[in-house]
Amino acid sequence: MREPVIAVVYNIPRSKDNPFAQSSLDVLNQVEEVENSLAVRGLEVQRIAFTRDCETFLREIRRRGISVIVNLCETVDEDSRFAGHPAALFELLGIPFTGSPSFAITNSTDKATAKLLLKGAGVSTPGYVFYDGIRPFRGEALSYPVIVKPCYEDASNGIDQDAVCRDERAVLDCLEERYSLFGPLLVEEFIDGREFNVSLLGYPRPEVLPLAEIDFSGLPSDLHSIVGYRAKWDSESVEYRCTNRIFPKLPTAVAGELRRVALESFTLFGLRDYGRVDIRMDTAGRIFVLEVNANPGIASDAGFAAAAAQSGVTHVEMIEKLVHCACERAINNDQETC
Repeated sequence: MREPVIAVVYNIPRSKDNPFAQSSLDVLNQVEEVENSLAVRGLEVQRIAFTRDCETFLREIRRRGISVIVNLCETVDEDSRFAGHPAALFELLGIPFTGSPSFAITNSTDKATAKLLLKGAGVSTPGYVFYDGIRPFRGEALSYPVIVKPCYEDASNGIDQDAVCRDERAVLDCLEERYSLFGPLLVEEFIDGREFNVSLLGYPRPEVLPLAEIDFSGLPSDLHSIVGYRAKWDSESVEYRCTNRIFPKLPTAVAGELRRVALESFTLFGLRDYGRVDIRMDTAGRIFVLEVNANPGIASDAGFAAAAAQSGVTHVEMIEKLVHCACERAINNDQETC
């Protein structure tokens, strides 16, 4: 069995002067850390950027004899609607790759489609209205406050304190401003309560990693308990300093329900290898799935790596495990590429 020729395939991030550059540039940190982690195991990794120029990409893949791909693509040319397209091309080429299949990435990236899947499967998720910029907003069925989210963005792009609206007038103002920036929007009932990030790792049967919670207790009282863009990416902001990740000791029944719902959601969307399910719990203890993330960041300072470390898996071991998952599929499919 020959050594695999591994490529880290990634999207080219936004320029540094873009207002959401910090979240976008993080992909380069992930690329470097994957390279370093696999180098520790004596494996050579080659970087290949994925753009709309598929002809050039295919030429590079074939020229370098790539046999397995670490898929770090979050967009194509910074268009999140195409997040699943790189995986689709890998599938057509028959090259094993880390992470979820193309349909899972596509369905989980589209927040409106994700809502339909969750509701159809009977998984509790906050009430919502989809706003496409064509039909007028009709929010009569919603309970306020609500939060306005870009339908296709991730990494909390476009989510800030002003995204939480207490009445319809505020929603209409928010929609007008944000539709011009992000296109279709999701208006979702805001669940004021505890927030959990449930990470899962492994193939074919994922393991639910230790349950992480966002500690909002230090936030000033005039700020909403959300993990917006500043909380994730602006280290100088009060939101960043006051939304720390903790691994709480939870009652057995609560922890069991969080794990059950996360695993059900992971399976429902067809996720593979790794993923993260973001969950809110209201003051009555009811659980609501906010999002299912098929390709959460895997940098060493990200929440997914923190959950893996909490379970005793080092960052190097985590990256190695993801590559092993892809190779295992190739072997099971009688592909002698790993």
